Amino acid sequence: MATLILLLQLLILLIPSSLPQNLHPTDLTALLSIKATLTDLSPTNPFFSTWNLTAPDPCSSFAGLTCTLHRVTALSLGGPSFPLAGTLSPSLSLLTDLTQLLLSPGLVTGPIPLQLAQLTNLRVLSLPSNRLTGPIPTALSALRRLHTLDLSCNQLSGSVPPTLTDLPQLKILILASNSLSGTLPKTVNSPLLHLDLKDNKITGPLPLSLPSSLRYLSLSQNLMWGPLPNGLQLLSELAFLDLSMNRFSGPMPAQLFSLPALSNIFLQRNNLSGGLGSGPRTGPVPGSIVDLSHNSLSGELSSVLEGVESLFLNNNRFSGEVPEAYVKSVWRGSTRLLYLQHNYLTGIPLREGVVLPDAASLCVSYNCMVPPPAVVMTCPASAGGVVTRPAAQCSVFSHYGG
Repeated sequence: MATLILLLQLLILLIPSSLPQNLHPTDLTALLSIKATLTDLSPTNPFFSTWNLTAPDPCSSFAGLTCTLHRVTALSLGGPSFPLAGTLSPSLSLLTDLTQLLLSPGLVTGPIPLQLAQLTNLRVLSLPSNRLTGPIPTALSALRRLHTLDLSCNQLSGSVPPTLTDLPQLKILILASNSLSGTLPKTVNSPLLHLDLKDNKITGPLPLSLPSSLRYLSLSQNLMWGPLPNGLQLLSELAFLDLSMNRFSGPMPAQLFSLPALSNIFLQRNNLSGGLGSGPRTGPVPGSIVDLSHNSLSGELSSVLEGVESLFLNNNRFSGEVPEAYVKSVWRGSTRLLYLQHNYLTGIPLREGVVLPDAASLCVSYNCMVPPPAVVMTCPASAGGVVTRPAAQCSVFSHYGG
């Protein structure tokens, strides 16, 4: 690599003075080295067709380039119609004024260069949807000005560097859909707004302390376990929470459903137990979704989730009668989907023959009751063909308290 850079620098010195002089020679050397390790996958409209050494003004003619005072400050490699293959060159580190480095989806392979840690002005590092391998370099923790880090949809492995979540200006961290493993740090100190680590192989419990600024949290499709920390109910800005398809157990934090901004909650397919709890709600929220299905939640249903637009409580151990508030919410159109199938519910205050709104889906099949026909007709195919749970199961459940 050092030999290649030396040759490129010599080539630049040999070209006529009328050729690109507005760009710093070091930056031009770096760009040519970067181009040498990448390949266009679009033969009809290649991304690098504008990267011509004889161009009088690379800052205005090179695709994906933004310059300030003769230095490259933003570099966007590839695009929706310009996929790239190859590897990332360590020469990227020569672009010392770089604040944004973006790589569009493509087939770029190999490791993330350790030398990127030398880009101390970097604010945005986005390398998603390629085939990058190896660990996330711990050295990236040296990027103290980093605001956004997106390495999603690659083939990265190893653990999340604990010092990464200590970066003082990091607001967006997206590492989803890789093969990351290990545990998360107990405390996340970065002032994150968006944390997405879904679809990895991360184990262990949730961090005990998360930033109060957090608005989006997704850790679904991992191997995480343990209780849900009470600290979740202190995240007053949280709007989206997805911890589904893990191994979390124990009760849900008592005031989780009272968070004022939280409108999307996905906790399905865990081992959660206990009841729904109670607490004030802010009223119906258009587009809200709560999915608590496929857990071991039990007890009588409270009305804490009244007005949620799509509510999945199926495949749990709930008992007693469906609250009238839920039925009225469906009838009014505030709740468009209410799935209660595969529980131990004993009744629903819905008169036979009542016609539900056309857009409504209400299912209570496979419970300890005979559901009204209007309810049976709106069940999904996954509910199965058996309308009522066998009486023997209901009797045993009732006798032994679930």
